[in-house]
Amino acid sequence: MKKTQLIIMAAGLGSRFGGLKQMAPVDQEGHIIIDYSIFDAVRAGFDEIIVIVKPENEQLFRETIANRIGDNAKITFVHQRPDILPEGYFIPEGRVKPWGTAHAVLCANDAVDAPFCVINADDFYGAEAFEQMHRFLVENEDNSALAMVGYLIRNTLTENGSVSRGVCETSEDGLYMTAIRERTTIIMQGDGAAYTEDGGKTYTFLPGDTAVSMNCWGFPRCIMDEFVNRFPDFLSENLPVNPLKCEYFLPLIPDQMIREGKAKVRLLKTGEKWYGITYAADLPDVQSAIERMKQEGKYPRQLWK
Repeated sequence: MKKTQLIIMAAGLGSRFGGLKQMAPVDQEGHIIIDYSIFDAVRAGFDEIIVIVKPENEQLFRETIANRIGDNAKITFVHQRPDILPEGYFIPEGRVKPWGTAHAVLCANDAVDAPFCVINADDFYGAEAFEQMHRFLVENEDNSALAMVGYLIRNTLTENGSVSRGVCETSEDGLYMTAIRERTTIIMQGDGAAYTEDGGKTYTFLPGDTAVSMNCWGFPRCIMDEFVNRFPDFLSENLPVNPLKCEYFLPLIPDQMIREGKAKVRLLKTGEKWYGITYAADLPDVQSAIERMKQEGKYPRQLWK
């Protein structure tokens, strides 16, 4: 069977959470969300896990994750550093924010040698997401075919603040994405959601069954060239207007490729509820949900034995 890799983006600052949220235990046994992602990925058939971290956090991740998992999964650590930039570009004075999720992926360029899936470290995706994505990566032979697991927006919100989501536009049959729009301030509204782009002065409603990205993407190996080659243009366009906070978001690349006719994105739909730790107040809800799933037999008490 074709080799597959899972990239876990774990280098975020966790500013809204108030700490290193990737390390917050989500059950009584001390597992963190990444444990569940790796557990589900290994069960689905993924061969290697690549964890992207800040250099200063690698040892903590090794002690917390790698040592506990042991031989149950092959794990490689990759650093996301702000100085990983194209030739001729430099870190703007005063910038501390990472360059974004697409930059995190391109930092793993040297470690990726197979079709791969990309996920966030602080999101609980559910077993079905990994099963669908692994099947796509193994069966896909078209280098222009990408995939994304799409969640219903009503299943991805938190009562504790706003969230960022890639809002999908789809083909008439709902099988493919035709565009994706990154909305950085989305809140609950009625039975759906709403986003603002003017600091809360106005909001645009989104129906609850709108498909959104939770950054669970599937790519052929060759897509890595697109992440690398498009970065200079992004910097040239955005640094002059927003040097301290502009971010190279992962969905920008598939969206650009769709518009250019270079790619098609298969929408792998799931009705599973997303659980994540955006804010500290989200943690008890995640812990309750995982305890419920353990009681239902979906996960063993001890993931790694």
